[in-house]
Amino acid sequence: MESEDKIALIIDCDNASAEAIDGIMEELSKYGETSIRRAYGNWETSSPWKTVLHPFAIQPVQQFPYTKGKNATDLAMTIDVMDMLYTENIDVFAIVSSDSDFTPLAMKLRAKGKMVIGFGEEKTPSAFIYACNLFVFTDKFKDSAEQEGSSGAVTRYDKGMLRGDTRLMNAIRKAIQESQDDNGWALAATVSQLVSRQITHSPKNFGYSTWPKLIHAMGYFEESKNSKDQPVFRIKKK
Repeated sequence: MESEDKIALIIDCDNASAEAIDGIMEELSKYGETSIRRAYGNWETSSPWKTVLHPFAIQPVQQFPYTKGKNATDLAMTIDVMDMLYTENIDVFAIVSSDSDFTPLAMKLRAKGKMVIGFGEEKTPSAFIYACNLFVFTDKFKDSAEQEGSSGAVTRYDKGMLRGDTRLMNAIRKAIQESQDDNGWALAATVSQLVSRQITHSPKNFGYSTWPKLIHAMGYFEESKNSKDQPVFRIKKK
């Protein structure tokens, strides 16, 4: 049995909503074991994060606001992450924040060969989003009782919006072209992997749980199943 990747979850409680924790943990479960879980904030004050610390085994890290107007939490998180980088066997760093101050940190981690998954609101500056390998909008996480596509659930990009995203369209075309067989068909699983390497955004940011579901919603590429009953995509012939 192959060992799972080790994940360090680092939460900036000053710039993240506690309501997103269920979605964050569910997303991270796809990548390995979240062995380190830390939440940084001033725990002497009231915080919604206090109610989720014990249920999710998250370690609170006290950070006092030493100087008014200065975010001491950011610096404390950065120091701890750099310490983990050189002293802990961590494969994936998950940074929960909507603060662009973590952009240099994300770039440094990637330069050291680590995967960086960012979680933040849609207002997160693009610099931090693109510094991560993958960025997931926490606005998209809803109560577990809500089902994808149901009333009041995630707002989805429609066909026109998806097709209008040139970067997204080009990434999908390239992924199909790079993995297609002699008949032009490409495995959906392989296409998903290749698209993920080009697009920082998670498909959830567009309102879809997976890349195949998003590509299907585009209504632009041909779809079928191969002899092994695996879903495949192909660029439509003119």
